[in-house]
Amino acid sequence: MSSLNLPLLLIIAVAVCGVLALFDLLVLAPRRRAAIAQYQGSVAAPEPEVMEKLGKEPVLVEYGKSFFPVLFVVFVLRSFLVEPFQIPSGSMIPTLEVGDFILVNKFAYGIRLPVIDKKIISVGEPQRGDVMVFRYPSDPSVNYIKRVIGLPGDKVRYTLDKHLYVNDTLVTDEKVGTGYDRDLGDIGIYKEQIGNTEHLIHQALRGAMPGGQWTVPAGHYFMMGDNRDNSNDSRYWNDPSIPKDMLGMVPDENIVGKAFAVWMSWPDPKFSHLPTLSRVGLIK
Repeated sequence: MSSLNLPLLLIIAVAVCGVLALFDLLVLAPRRRAAIAQYQGSVAAPEPEVMEKLGKEPVLVEYGKSFFPVLFVVFVLRSFLVEPFQIPSGSMIPTLEVGDFILVNKFAYGIRLPVIDKKIISVGEPQRGDVMVFRYPSDPSVNYIKRVIGLPGDKVRYTLDKHLYVNDTLVTDEKVGTGYDRDLGDIGIYKEQIGNTEHLIHQALRGAMPGGQWTVPAGHYFMMGDNRDNSNDSRYWNDPSIPKDMLGMVPDENIVGKAFAVWMSWPDPKFSHLPTLSRVGLIK
């Protein structure tokens, strides 16, 4: 997802508009009132045009004061409550499609300071099965979205024949249909139960996938996409700058929030079609 540092830009915009509004309140507005009072005392019949000119705010101040309350509300909502994202890839198909616009609960896992992302109030912890947005460990400027598979202390195993185990217990799945993917060919559609969450996943019907076993360190999470054969997730991340026992893991400080709803879908990157509301709903 987008790597543009919108929180930082928003903070700067709020700060600039706020400073302009405060400077006007403390300095410029008193000067305007004094100028008007002086003019009224110097003439018998003050002219409305002159009064209006003396009382007029500078254009920069006028815009700053107008935008400040709007930007401040957006800043609070986006930083602490809900943040919108658009899905750029198919790694979470069928749960999320390319072009889905989603809403992310920013306080589900704790209230964090914007930009530095430091948790200041603990509210809750990620649970197995949650769909979570996080900053990619190897490049924190990029946001990823995957499903939480392993919690701190869990042992996760993925076999060559595409079976998933958590703490030596097979994650149950049931084949409910078939389909076709242009990248994977024939796929199976499975209903998977992990934690308290039941959702659908896609898996290619042909070919094996690399297996592996991981133990999730404290303060970290193991993530996988629902499009199991077409997802860059914890199974494959390999960054030499990250300690070996933490490869593939998402640290708690990288968490952005819990994805909970699709509010619009616009799959055409060229925007030649209108957006659709047919996929609006809660995310399972």
